[in-house]
Amino acid sequence: MPIRISPSILAADFANLERDLGRIRTADLVHVDVMDNHFVPNLTFGLPVAERIMQVSALPVDAHLMIEDPERWAPKFAEAGAFSVTFHGEATTNPVALARKLRAAGARAGIALKPGTAIEPYLEFLAEFDQILVMTVEPGFGGQSFMPSTMRKLRSAADAVSASGRDVWLQVDGGITEETIVVAAEAGADTFVAGSSVFGYPDPAARIALLRTSATAHSHAH
Repeated sequence: MPIRISPSILAADFANLERDLGRIRTADLVHVDVMDNHFVPNLTFGLPVAERIMQVSALPVDAHLMIEDPERWAPKFAEAGAFSVTFHGEATTNPVALARKLRAAGARAGIALKPGTAIEPYLEFLAEFDQILVMTVEPGFGGQSFMPSTMRKLRSAADAVSASGRDVWLQVDGGITEETIVVAAEAGADTFVAGSSVFGYPDPAARIALLRTSATAHSHAH
């Protein structure tokens, strides 16, 4: 099972974003956190910045939309060329319809769930999603501590994916370090968002390699 590292540009130097994108070329994806100050209590950037990143990044864009009204905005990210677009289950009343729109626009469709949101209702629609993002912190701000209590949800997702035989990526986001990535990998995650644990060090490429090695040593096939 391949391990994927997706550094979050939320921890990058915004004044030198293109430079920092170049420093993570050894990653698999670049994670773009879109926050609207409504769904979460923080404001980051929107479609124009994400589009520019798509133009200059050597890595596929992994867009994570922490926004209200994803039905309006998510397809625009897919149409702009995002490789993967993840919206929150809590923000939409019809996640299946939205996921189908994203796939029709050429993107992988992902669904994200806050730590307190039950995953079972979404597992019934596993075939509609290419990725499930289990938030390991409350969405909104970087630098928070990993919540081990979310691993039960991740294991439920991993069991469901395994039973289905489908190629659904299991992503975790929040507080991912060389220690917590081991916990998440053991619980079934294969795709890891890391912000300060990559960009917070002088050599991001070395950090990506360390995280990848740590996760690979503890991962298991779905």
